[in-house]
Amino acid sequence: MAQDEVVARYSRLARAALDGQDVADCSEGEFDQGGFGAAGYDDTGALPAAAVRASLGCGNPVAVAELRDGETVLDLGSGGGIDVLLSARRVGPSGTVYGLDASPDMLALARRNAEQAKVTNVEFLHGTIERVPLPDRQVDVVISNCVINLSDDKAAVLAEAFRVLRPGGRFGVSDVVVDGEPDPDRRQAAEQRIGCVAGALAVAVYRELLAAAGFVGVRITLTADHGDGVRSAIVQAVKPAAEDGLEIRPMRESDAGQVLAVYQAGLDTGQASFETVSPSWEGFTTARLPHLRYVAADTGTGQVTGWVAASQVSPRPVYAGVVEHSIYVHPGCQAHGIGRALLSAFITASEDAGVWTIQSGVFPENTASLALHQALGFRVVGTRERLGRHHGVWRDVLLIERRSGVTGT
Repeated sequence: MAQDEVVARYSRLARAALDGQDVADCSEGEFDQGGFGAAGYDDTGALPAAAVRASLGCGNPVAVAELRDGETVLDLGSGGGIDVLLSARRVGPSGTVYGLDASPDMLALARRNAEQAKVTNVEFLHGTIERVPLPDRQVDVVISNCVINLSDDKAAVLAEAFRVLRPGGRFGVSDVVVDGEPDPDRRQAAEQRIGCVAGALAVAVYRELLAAAGFVGVRITLTADHGDGVRSAIVQAVKPAAEDGLEIRPMRESDAGQVLAVYQAGLDTGQASFETVSPSWEGFTTARLPHLRYVAADTGTGQVTGWVAASQVSPRPVYAGVVEHSIYVHPGCQAHGIGRALLSAFITASEDAGVWTIQSGVFPENTASLALHQALGFRVVGTRERLGRHHGVWRDVLLIERRSGVTGT
């Protein structure tokens, strides 16, 4: 298995570093050109020489993540500990940094380096990045340095990063990616040259996996070029922000009953839609895009308190970036910031997906919904007068839309 190969290789490197040797996990040419190792850092003067010698990354995630005083940080695949030690300095005595590694030898090296550096606000954990040994919503920032590309289950890694982050938490890593579609044999040779045992993700696939895990605000910035389409990159994303006790995450099949119950509760108010009965789950999913579906869930009970989803406006290519959205918050849970958290996450995710216009229709009497949408950049573009009869009354519908400032400009 790739994971066993990775652990064995890095254990050998750790033992060499413990013996005082300089180590590298890629070809000497790649290492000497500054694409890997400690070349990306400018603040290693106070660190033990062994930590600097054992730096095997492809960037500086500590700088990428913009760490703040008092934050809790998790470094996936912490190796000899250079990023943990630098992070500990950034977050200060009131912060905490966890270093996670699957190699006992690397953990021994990292703990020795932390002791020599007299850093006490760190803790090194033994485990894999596919199953992080920390509780849900434990950390503010997840960092990693050229490690996720080594995993043979990258979707699991990103799902775990999402799980352990608090709402509003940040994902900021340096990694190796594939840009474009290079010749497979040349790509494999380049990956072997720089040490990607399990293979690097294509940029588009990385974006898709981050979105599937629940991240929004995804940015992938290409940096060093290692040839044949293989690049180092800065990968950044955010877990949607929410009030205490609430989490915004992708909608799941297992949410079906609760989502439809919230839907029906909204319809029962008479202010949400001309519809009076929620559809079947099959009808719900058929009418909506498979992505851009989120729920607000209570972190204590898991209860779904609201949802947002999008439908395609037209199959014509010219409307590819236009969607119609629906957002429902259970009437008993309103005025708790749920709608704002859901809609904010949805807007950012839609822009990640290339959507340039979000549109919908709202009854004029639904003042709370109008106020929420207008606060988040929607405008009323027209009124469809006496559009339909609802409970025996003719009703108008206000057409609202939000045009992205970053997509389709």
